[in-house]
Amino acid sequence: MNADGLLALLPLLLITAASVVVMLAIAVRRSHRLTLALTVLGFLAGMLVLPISAELAPVTVTPLILIDRYSVFFMALLFAGGLAICLLCYDYFKAWDGEKEELYLLILTAILGASVLVSSNHFAAFFLGLETLSVSLFALIAYTVRRKRALEAAVKYVILSGVSSAFLLFGIALIYSQTGSLSFPEIAQAMTGASQVMEVIGAILIIAGLGFKLSLVPFHMWTPDVYEGAPVPITAFLATVSKGAILAMLLRYLITTEAYLYEPLNIALTVIAIASILIGNWLALLQKDIKRLLAYSSIAHFGYLLVALVAGAIIGPQLMIETVSFYLFAYFITSIGAFGVVTILSSPQQEAASVDHYLGLFWRRPGLAIILTAMLMSLAGIPLTAGFVGKFYIFVAGAEGNLWLLLMVLIAGSAMGLYYYLRIVLAIFSWPQEQVRATYQTANPFLSQLTVTLLALLLLGFGIMPGPLTELIQAMAKTLD
Repeated sequence: MNADGLLALLPLLLITAASVVVMLAIAVRRSHRLTLALTVLGFLAGMLVLPISAELAPVTVTPLILIDRYSVFFMALLFAGGLAICLLCYDYFKAWDGEKEELYLLILTAILGASVLVSSNHFAAFFLGLETLSVSLFALIAYTVRRKRALEAAVKYVILSGVSSAFLLFGIALIYSQTGSLSFPEIAQAMTGASQVMEVIGAILIIAGLGFKLSLVPFHMWTPDVYEGAPVPITAFLATVSKGAILAMLLRYLITTEAYLYEPLNIALTVIAIASILIGNWLALLQKDIKRLLAYSSIAHFGYLLVALVAGAIIGPQLMIETVSFYLFAYFITSIGAFGVVTILSSPQQEAASVDHYLGLFWRRPGLAIILTAMLMSLAGIPLTAGFVGKFYIFVAGAEGNLWLLLMVLIAGSAMGLYYYLRIVLAIFSWPQEQVRATYQTANPFLSQLTVTLLALLLLGFGIMPGPLTELIQAMAKTLD
């Protein structure tokens, strides 16, 4: 390793250092505010040095890690997402009578694992990053351990995470048996007609394993229970940071090894995408709990993203990267913003999970009501929001790839999504009933409100003027193509 390698790794090293500093600070003196401050400083330091890594990119740091503009872009997204979640956690857990400080340590280690995932160029780094992320998530989901549902959710996630790891390892083993390598570039070079069959089978098993992590149908059964049982900010973390890192890594693998060109793999992805869009939206229609509704809708959203992966064989890797990157960026903003409003209205003792909690919200908390409405409209793909631009990207990718069946399914799924998102919006602007008037939290958490307000501004800003972001993503995509 040389000086360039160390400088390129600086964001990861700073997040690692922040984890150690937070751990030592907790051992010396327990302070919720101090721990948050150190965590925020760690994330800000990591973001400040990302331009240095981008300037040096691409840098191969040992055969395991590749720091390029693709990984830098997603690390920036992960760091910003982790920072927003920490700010939401501070107000949410402030009145909780348990120990709060370890929560931020777990978030830092989870972000570290996610950052390794998006930078991995080798199956060893991929698996280390994935397990670092997963182990942190186990504890985060069960953090309010005295709540029965939190413990149940964590146990379900642990068991199914073990199953997904078995699929992943079996798929990796098949690929290694034929190519003799775990490095993505070397796997691509070792591909021959004889070994392609095992490569495709291995890739399908890997997608099955990652399907658990991405909660794609038919691997989705854990999602609503885990989303419902986890604390609200951690649910936001699961829906965005965890899934986003895994999809970014999968996209890099498909492009580097050119596995996106294999027809059997595309057939499998097509079936999963159709099932995820239709079943995810249909089950969301039946929900009266907003966390379960957003859980099922997240299944549909990642089904939409698979449309871009299936179209990759025709549209090429660059448009595929642009589509997935912009959609994930918009999804991060909208999901964290929507869960952020739920967080403000909730506490560890009583969560505002039922749709009935939002009856007449506009007449009591107009600012929050408008922000939540904007987030829901973005998830539905309404114009002038970042979600609309992201869905437009998906539609263009599907049309360019002549995926008319998938496009019809996407339109049908979007129509169902519009219905259940509007149902919440109607509840928000309806006149509140007497029996629900006392269900709202009356506190005004400054950090959480600041976070959701900034997210709403980003949502509208990139919805109205997406040009700067699309140019950045296009420049990044060219480096991986």
